[in-house]
Amino acid sequence: MTFLTIGHRGVMGVEPENTLRSYLRAERSGMDAIALDLRLSKDGVLVAVHDPEVDRTTDGSGAVADLTLAELRGLDAGQGERVPVFEEVLDAVRSPLQVSVEDRAAAGALAELVLRRDLVSRVEIASADEAVLAEAARRVPGVRTALFVKSLGGGTEAVVGRALAAGAATVALDIHRISLEGVEAAHAAGLRVTGLAVNTLDQLRLARALGLDGVTTDFPEIRSTGRFTA
Repeated sequence: MTFLTIGHRGVMGVEPENTLRSYLRAERSGMDAIALDLRLSKDGVLVAVHDPEVDRTTDGSGAVADLTLAELRGLDAGQGERVPVFEEVLDAVRSPLQVSVEDRAAAGALAELVLRRDLVSRVEIASADEAVLAEAARRVPGVRTALFVKSLGGGTEAVVGRALAAGAATVALDIHRISLEGVEAAHAAGLRVTGLAVNTLDQLRLARALGLDGVTTDFPEIRSTGRFTA
């Protein structure tokens, strides 16, 4: 299987995260897929923002859910970039997308859009919440899903069980929390395993040594280096 390199919020190590500029740079860098985060604006539009609030990534403040699309579009998301609407991202890049949602309302809106625009083959839905993934799979038959695992509480067996129960095809883990036994157990259960965020050559070598199926990275250089790292 091909070793995948996924651009983290575009390539957030060198461009403003979750902006069209960052996604376009990731695509030009040859990333196999682009990971991005979606939230709903106050008026129900899917926008690309990671945090619940806009304070860290823009010149504004407040919760995304309390701001209208017009208010969000008035903010500077870095280097003059604006907060993108998800449909703008779909039109701007052609790369496969790993789309992260953390609540059922956003997941529902995403499911409707995936069905309406026939994006099942292009969009993978990711979440740290198994219920969100299970609902997405129910609403969009055949969609690929990935479980983000923030803690290995309960051990590898519990993580594998959570992923299988949610119908996930992939488990995404912090590169510092992955063990060879965990990867082997996940593979034995038919799951793909990716590590994040892999931003150094040593971390990339570790990912390869662990037998990971891919990595999420902030930097475009990891893509070119990963082609030759075994």
